[in-house]
Amino acid sequence: MLKIEKFIAGKFINQIEYKSFNPQLINNIYSWDNRELTKLSEQAVHALGQLDAYSSLVPNIDHFIRMYVLKEATISSRIEGTQTNMEEALYKESDIRPELRDDWKEVNNYVAAMNNALNGLAKLPLSTRIFKQVHFDLMQSVRGENKLPGEYRRSQNWIGEQSKKCSFIPPIHQEVNSLMGDLEKFLNNTDTGLTHVMKIALAHYQFETIHPF
Repeated sequence: MLKIEKFIAGKFINQIEYKSFNPQLINNIYSWDNRELTKLSEQAVHALGQLDAYSSLVPNIDHFIRMYVLKEATISSRIEGTQTNMEEALYKESDIRPELRDDWKEVNNYVAAMNNALNGLAKLPLSTRIFKQVHFDLMQSVRGENKLPGEYRRSQNWIGEQSKKCSFIPPIHQEVNSLMGDLEKFLNNTDTGLTHVMKIALAHYQFETIHPF
């Protein structure tokens, strides 16, 4: 059992011309003594309960969720420079100006990938197969479509400019499969000792740190 207070996120590894960050494996059983963490966890669970209660008042919850996914798609895609807004994302592709269709396609790929993943989870556990299918769906006919869609990376990547000044350098590609394997085990581990919110937060951090695609 690992105390959260003693959890070490990972370590920097010297490479030839840079240092990459190797995250700690996270599939474990956790406990904590921090009262503030317990308080925050209770508040998060309470907020989720309120959201669940609100969902029963929405006339068409499926339509509400679709709109939320669309909003998330437009916001997340904006990180990559995509400019499509929610209203434009609802148009047919033929109604979008030619110079804006690439951005429109990226947002709608996001929505399609999310829906396909949710459908896939009815038959499969949250797994590498699901992750790779989501990436494949995201990359169809958009920027990056020739960069191993649906496959974990086979080279070094980075956040920011390709230089010593880049913001963050994820682990080398040789570590990706083992790190993602550990993350998959963690996601399907029902005995981590964590609340759902805490587990989601740690899994999100780990995925972003590995940066597998």
